[in-house]
Amino acid sequence: MTGRADGLRATVVAASNRAAAGVYEDTTGPLIVEALTELGFDVTGPVVVPDGEPVAEAIRTALAGGARAVLTTGGTGLTPTDLTPEMTRPLLDREVPGIAEAIRAYGAAKGVPTAALSRGLAGIAGDALVVNLPGSRGGVKDGLAVVVPLLVHAVQQITGSDH
Repeated sequence: MTGRADGLRATVVAASNRAAAGVYEDTTGPLIVEALTELGFDVTGPVVVPDGEPVAEAIRTALAGGARAVLTTGGTGLTPTDLTPEMTRPLLDREVPGIAEAIRAYGAAKGVPTAALSRGLAGIAGDALVVNLPGSRGGVKDGLAVVVPLLVHAVQQITGSDH
């Protein structure tokens, strides 16, 4: 079902206090950028921000800039600073729970029991699909295995352009 997103904008937001502070380099955002670029999206990012409100601000900026897909990485776990779902939910017009459920199920089926701990969300914000991916490289790869085959179709459906 994978189509082409030629001409559509996408933004990648990486939520990480340590990467934002320069303690280490974000390695998950570039994986997402590469996948979106291969689909034909015009990609901004990865925009690396600290956890919390900066995540919401980065998503709002992406949406205001015309992004049709916003994929985040990080901040979906159980630590006190993991707030990406809480920052994302108020920005969504409608949730698409099947995407986040499929990402968790994919990881669990691969024998990663901690995949069930991801609290990531997916949903529609305006004309865009927003998806929270985990912050680990393995979690991002598993998430992309689920998202890539449906992303272009989903983005097209949001505006009814594939019907």
